[in-house]
Amino acid sequence: MEDVAPPLLVCNEEHRFLIAEQLRQIGKTPADMILEPVGRNTAPALTLAVLALLKHATNNNVLMLIMPADHVIRNVKEFHTAVREGAALAQKGSLVTFGIVPTAAETGYGYIKKGDGHRVSAFVEKPDLETASRYISSGDYFWNSGMFMMLASVWMAELKKFQPAMLDSCKSAFDQGRRDSDFYRVNSRIFGNCQSKSIDYAVMEATDKAAIVALDAGWSDIGAWSSLLQASKRDDQGNFVQGDTYLQNTRNSLLISQHRLLAAVGLDEIIVVETSDAVLVAHKSHAQDVKEVVNRLKTEKRSEYQSHRRVYRPWGYYESVDAGQRFQVKRLMVKPGASLSLQMHHHRAEHWVVVKGTARVTRGEEVFMLTENQSTYIPLGTKHRLENPGNIPLEIVEVQSGGYLGEDDIVRFEDKYNRTT
Repeated sequence: MEDVAPPLLVCNEEHRFLIAEQLRQIGKTPADMILEPVGRNTAPALTLAVLALLKHATNNNVLMLIMPADHVIRNVKEFHTAVREGAALAQKGSLVTFGIVPTAAETGYGYIKKGDGHRVSAFVEKPDLETASRYISSGDYFWNSGMFMMLASVWMAELKKFQPAMLDSCKSAFDQGRRDSDFYRVNSRIFGNCQSKSIDYAVMEATDKAAIVALDAGWSDIGAWSSLLQASKRDDQGNFVQGDTYLQNTRNSLLISQHRLLAAVGLDEIIVVETSDAVLVAHKSHAQDVKEVVNRLKTEKRSEYQSHRRVYRPWGYYESVDAGQRFQVKRLMVKPGASLSLQMHHHRAEHWVVVKGTARVTRGEEVFMLTENQSTYIPLGTKHRLENPGNIPLEIVEVQSGGYLGEDDIVRFEDKYNRTT
């Protein structure tokens, strides 16, 4: 569309380098990236975005299109048409939500009941199957997409009216935040005390300015693995397959393998996802229940919940390969021109082996180059840095040894990305 500004993103601080890398891969430079220290649902997240926009805007009538990150829209032209319709309503002071024209009696979505014209009659919770079927038959209900369009000034006015404490918390957290390289960190303590509410609960269900625009553009929120199966191109047997797989007498299933051969025999409507962290096996009808597994992993403080095998950093990423008592093996990828911080460790020594590219190594007072198949040893307590001066990604195998191998055993002396954590 014409006259669209660069995107502004709000995300959890743990995802910042992953999102920055994804933006780099698609060639997009964001207007800003606001980091949430903890999740507080969509209303506080939107408010942080508005505060960031207004900080640099010449007036507070900034027109905003608010979109969650996990949606698929197949018919882009139809989406643009709906956005233009929403923009006309938003410019007149409406808080516009996009209602998806339903294709089935889904129980995993909230619904919106349409009133006269573009007026919203009611927001309703996720229904049971009988209620959802009744909604579809009436023709008055739409799926709640979670996408909105509004003027920044109207959002702030309505939030002040219905959620003044939330507005004050967000303002204080934003004002007492700090710039961190390409990111903006809000104040952790203040934002942690903010109310957790969705845009719907906080404002949309209370305001008299809610309007709805129907959207029929091949939308899916990819809120579950079954949604991904539905939204993806499938083979003649109805399967979506990715990675090294072997299928025999298998239909209507989603099969993803990231690290090894996945063989499926005699399956129907089954989801199997193999990653470096874990393997998920579920019936398609129970795909929404995966969140309960995640909650249990969180409660039990399982490592699979707390950290992924591949962890992104501004210089590239590292990936755990193996670990045991007093040792750990990692694979590092350093982007061209990037470098790790000048650092030291109190509890571990490191061996580096170059498997691809060229490395510039700082070890104590020494600075030297390593090429493929060459290696070096970093003793415990020695200042060191790894850099990639070349034009291709640098790949390193790192073997750590010592009594404690946690990521918090890093003392930084210099860092081009201004990281403190």
